[in-house]
Amino acid sequence: MISILPATGSAKVKSVLSGDTVVLLGRAAEGGKAPEVTFTFERVTAPRMASKANNNVDDPEAFPSREWLRNLCVGKTVFFETRKQGATAGDRVYGLLFMPDPSDKTKQWNLSVESVRRGFCIPKVLGGDVDTDAADESAGYESALQVAYKEAVSNRAGVHSDKPLVRKLMNAGDEFEAMTLVNKSKRVCTGGTVKCVIEYVFDGSRFRCLVTDPELESQGLIYGSFTLILAGVSCPRVGNPRLNPPTPSEPFAEAARDFVELRLLQRELEVTLHGCDKSGVCLVGTVHHPRGNISAEILKNGLGRISDWTVRMMSPGEVPPLRIAENAAKRATLGVFESYKPPVLTGASEFMGTVIEVTSGDTLMILPNGETYDAESKLKKISLASLRAPRAGNERTGKPDEPFSAECKERLRAMTIGKSVKVNVNYEREIPMGPNATEKRQFGTISTKQKADIGEVLISEGLATTQRHRDDDEKSARYDELVAAESVATAAKKGVHSTSEYKKKTVNDLTDPKKAKTYAGTLQRAGNTKAIVDYVFNGSRFKLFIPSENCYVAFALSNGRCPQPSPSAGAASRGKAKPAEPFGDASKCHSRLNVLQRQVEIVCTGVTMGGVMTGDLYVGQGAQRRDYCIELVASGLATVDQRKIDYGEAPKVLIDSQTAAQENKLGIWSIAQVKKDEPAAAKVFDKADSKIAEIQISEIRSGNHFFFRVNGDESAKVIDDSMKIFTDTNGTNAAPCEVKVGKVVAALFDDGASNSWYRAKVLEKTDKGKVRVLFIDHGNEAVVSPASHLRPLDMSLGTDQIPAVAKEGKLVFSKVRPIEEDDGIDAARMFQGMAWGKDLKARLHGEAEGQVLVTLYEADTDSPSINEKLVSEGLARIGKRYEVYDIVNRMGNSDSLGKLAKDLEAAQNSARKSRKGMWVYGEIPEEDED
Repeated sequence: MISILPATGSAKVKSVLSGDTVVLLGRAAEGGKAPEVTFTFERVTAPRMASKANNNVDDPEAFPSREWLRNLCVGKTVFFETRKQGATAGDRVYGLLFMPDPSDKTKQWNLSVESVRRGFCIPKVLGGDVDTDAADESAGYESALQVAYKEAVSNRAGVHSDKPLVRKLMNAGDEFEAMTLVNKSKRVCTGGTVKCVIEYVFDGSRFRCLVTDPELESQGLIYGSFTLILAGVSCPRVGNPRLNPPTPSEPFAEAARDFVELRLLQRELEVTLHGCDKSGVCLVGTVHHPRGNISAEILKNGLGRISDWTVRMMSPGEVPPLRIAENAAKRATLGVFESYKPPVLTGASEFMGTVIEVTSGDTLMILPNGETYDAESKLKKISLASLRAPRAGNERTGKPDEPFSAECKERLRAMTIGKSVKVNVNYEREIPMGPNATEKRQFGTISTKQKADIGEVLISEGLATTQRHRDDDEKSARYDELVAAESVATAAKKGVHSTSEYKKKTVNDLTDPKKAKTYAGTLQRAGNTKAIVDYVFNGSRFKLFIPSENCYVAFALSNGRCPQPSPSAGAASRGKAKPAEPFGDASKCHSRLNVLQRQVEIVCTGVTMGGVMTGDLYVGQGAQRRDYCIELVASGLATVDQRKIDYGEAPKVLIDSQTAAQENKLGIWSIAQVKKDEPAAAKVFDKADSKIAEIQISEIRSGNHFFFRVNGDESAKVIDDSMKIFTDTNGTNAAPCEVKVGKVVAALFDDGASNSWYRAKVLEKTDKGKVRVLFIDHGNEAVVSPASHLRPLDMSLGTDQIPAVAKEGKLVFSKVRPIEEDDGIDAARMFQGMAWGKDLKARLHGEAEGQVLVTLYEADTDSPSINEKLVSEGLARIGKRYEVYDIVNRMGNSDSLGKLAKDLEAAQNSARKSRKGMWVYGEIPEEDED
């Protein structure tokens, strides 16, 4: 027979299974697990405890029997004497247990005999003579049992009582709702805590508990059994060898369970219940041990991690000790933290800076102190640690804003923009930024002079929530304060926690040209208007939000122009990027630094055809209030609009500021300037003396672009007659020909009388096998099918033999709106009314890029020109001054051009003052001219 225990010895009682059986815990070898032995009293039997086998109902007095023995010896050292073990005893040892008599420490209690005396056990053999002087040890023990049994029967103790206790075990989720126990414990139990016995330990943070609080007996909840999740702690899970295949235990799971069993198993303790898990069956609570906080002890020894979802149920004052204990274990790399390494940061863990931009409700762009803001790379993107703000939507994908996203961003802007802040970086994360792209983002706690934690303010006002981290994630150093603030906001039903339906504030977007033009008068009459700069396009052009009008507008400084900055990534990808100009980025950075997301004051004076409001912008308040255009010009980051200077409309202080910047060679003026009258890349002109001709318009493309024939041109008569003969000879049937861009062929065209062949040049091949052709003798275009409308042209009719009769012309000095716009179509119609079907006088000045520059007259050349009439009606405008000078200087006989330029400028001034045509909404800034 193999002995499990020696004949006699001592051991600690780990648990009591019933009134006659305990689990003894031996001494662990170094680095090993303490041995356990199931020990049953010899020759006595106790009532059977409730289990599934007996429908969760105790045998009479089974529970008091177990409780008497549990209260007496759990966690204490007892002396044992083995009587039977090994092969004949199965997996347990039978014998006797002894411990000091509580009333007389010099004597030893035989727990078997004492249990029988109290009616909690009965001898297996009843009756027989009692021999008090028996010398045999076994006989003496049996004799003592019989004496104790008779005494218990006489006293009607325990199982011999008239109404022995029969306990019915109730399980949470089956016989009662778990939340019912939580609510009853808070209302009925003294101090809001319920007495429970820790019946079983699944792992270091999950126990099976039995309610023993008499205060809950009236509520029908006594002897309720439930699974308790220890609040604030998550321990490694113990494996299950019964599964197929068996699941292994996680590292340190066994150590965590042993640690808790030694201190909690089968102790009756006070438990504060906080709530339930998602299943509604397991309860979350705090166990109050007389000797300290078991959760903190688990964490201190590295046997578990803080569980954030259960921490949220605890009161804020209970959490700091847990954080301190966990941090101590991390520093000592104990247990589950044996491989822990503090987060590695790519930059400083703490720095001061100025908030330049708030990009969302939880992310800011900050310029560190000591850095010069001359590039976007100097800014640090910081997100608030352990905070989640409502996400803004995406118009392109149709994703709407989450409720309170705009309010959260606005509150963050009001608290931080332009202010000096302190940043404590807590951790970094790789943030997905698209397919196969990530961005390393720093997360930290941001504070200002007035606010210790900006994130806490947002959460306390219900504008954001705390981030749900995994247990092993790094988090904000003030995470518990954030959770506490969220609890307060949730209880008060603030913001995102409100049960009321969220009503999104609708803002009018007046960046649309049609809306802007309609609303422009209101803003101009409003005078000084407060606004917030929402976006900076360049140093002098912005997107503004006007709170009083609840609208967004595009706004440009009316008197200044900033250089073009580098294109955005989006514009570059769409192929719409304009090249950057010197100091364009510097002027944009200056505006981002000084006005972005700040409150400003504007005075609207006009609106462009593109819907951009123009006017003056003022920053600062009181004595610090200043004209922002003057600031840009004085810093050499902007120039005064030359037209304003020419028209005498530029303020003197602005001109003086520019002069001072030029003399000091600041900004733009520190580099050589390209003179306006000597452009760096001049257009190619064919210089020729201007001549007077009589012409007829053959095609009108826009208000200043047309084709014409010179009256009396012999080539026109020759080609017209030749093409009639060509039609009579070949008929109207097409013939195969080489269709190549630039090649001149014969194309069929219906002139209203009949189909005829005309000379045409192939311009391009279009979809579906068709081609676009230009009829070179008339100027019109058409899209035709080569199979039915083209044929080869006789060599004698080629352009090398007979030049193209129709010439492409353009009204010199004039610019008009595209034909797709209202002003563009009005200009074309006015031009048509004055010129179509008439013999016109034309002054031909020469060619530029294949177009003849023309001044047209309805009568003689001394009368006002068609060019001037279009400008005077506001349907055309004169080109930029350097463009005018360029043409005048490069064309022969420039006297007529010089006079025309002056006439057009006078006509344009008149149209501007009268608000005619394109000037109806005021000045047109340079951004809107192209």
